[in-house]
Amino acid sequence: MTSPGAPLPSLLITAGPTHEPIDAVRYIANRSSGRLGIALSDEATRRGLSVRLLLGPTPLTPAHSPTTLERFRTTTDLQRLLATHLPQATILIMAAAVADYRPVADAAALVGKRRREATGLTLTLEATPDLLAQAASTRRPGQFLVGFALETRSDLLTSGRAKLDRKGIDMIVANPLETMDSDTIEATVMTRDGLVHSTAGAVLKRAFAPWLLDIILAAAAHADH
Repeated sequence: MTSPGAPLPSLLITAGPTHEPIDAVRYIANRSSGRLGIALSDEATRRGLSVRLLLGPTPLTPAHSPTTLERFRTTTDLQRLLATHLPQATILIMAAAVADYRPVADAAALVGKRRREATGLTLTLEATPDLLAQAASTRRPGQFLVGFALETRSDLLTSGRAKLDRKGIDMIVANPLETMDSDTIEATVMTRDGLVHSTAGAVLKRAFAPWLLDIILAAAAHADH
């Protein structure tokens, strides 16, 4: 919700997984489908908001065309897109499931296919950059940043709150592991000023999107004052 007469916020939404290449045909990924980020994009677009959707490698597509749709594949791709577009956005909703690790770059392997060896294959992984923390460190005044925490149920609230503080963002959407690649979500939303909102059990992601977007827009408008 926005105040009457207030300028409409512009949203930068990320969705889907990253694919971190092992060679030209293999990659490391996760089970993120991009459903939630796409649902948020659809709802914001339906409301007439300016939406730039950064969408990872998923076969799903928005039902309503956002203002701009750009695709990414790797963490590095997404990092570049965020650096380009975040300065113009009012709200960042970081729903993409970015890989925590990626294979150490091997230029020769990336243009070919590693042969199968009976002795197996050992990969060396390196940590990917923390894109949400980077976004928080370069934010301009008036920007509102939303992150997501996928945790075990027993650690959901504790880990979600810790991630909210550690990343330096404004809101965290904490949800259990079974949310990934599911049509439903059961979430707890926490803000820096201590507000907590929870769904009444599991809800469809397409129904969750308007509920969450209302909370984000209200909190972002409040933060501006």
